[in-house]
Amino acid sequence: MVPVKLLILGAQNTGKTALCVRFITKRFIGEYDHKKEVTYRCSRVMDQESVDLEILDIACKESCVASLESSIRWADGFLLLYSITQRISFLEVPQLKKLIEQTKQSLVVPTVLVANKADLEIGREVTTEEGQRLAKDLRCGFRELSVAEAVLAVEAAVLQLIRLVLDQQRPLPDRRSYMLTVRHALTKKLTRSKTMQW
Repeated sequence: MVPVKLLILGAQNTGKTALCVRFITKRFIGEYDHKKEVTYRCSRVMDQESVDLEILDIACKESCVASLESSIRWADGFLLLYSITQRISFLEVPQLKKLIEQTKQSLVVPTVLVANKADLEIGREVTTEEGQRLAKDLRCGFRELSVAEAVLAVEAAVLQLIRLVLDQQRPLPDRRSYMLTVRHALTKKLTRSKTMQW
């Protein structure tokens, strides 16, 4: 089993806990205790590979930067949530991504930006295009969805992040052996073309 650890971050009332519960249980529950830190665990099979998944949903307060950095170091991938009905939650996302990159000391961190509450179109404060643009600027995936109404969209967002993590965890082919394989193939092709008569 391959262990994958995900951290879900975003402003309060963006649907972080609801997304976790929806992914794990397929049920939607609207009200949660925002003071608790919870780790959700489940197993999934992805691309013929068993994944032992942990999703950490932290009670994020402005004063807990050290705790937040510790959670970031723990995680392999990140779901950054904002609500399309709260522009302030959207504006916090770049700061969170910057903290992740600084803590991980990398610009290549598996991340998916999730715009939640797409079912509340009347109260929309952030357009889909703004979300897509921000995701591109932050070098991460993007999903706009409604945790309340779309269990498949929630699953797709989390699975997209798991794939990004697995892709990053898989070892790259050894560059030297790759170059030797290419060289051998080219030599073989050139030798064959020299022996052919026209």
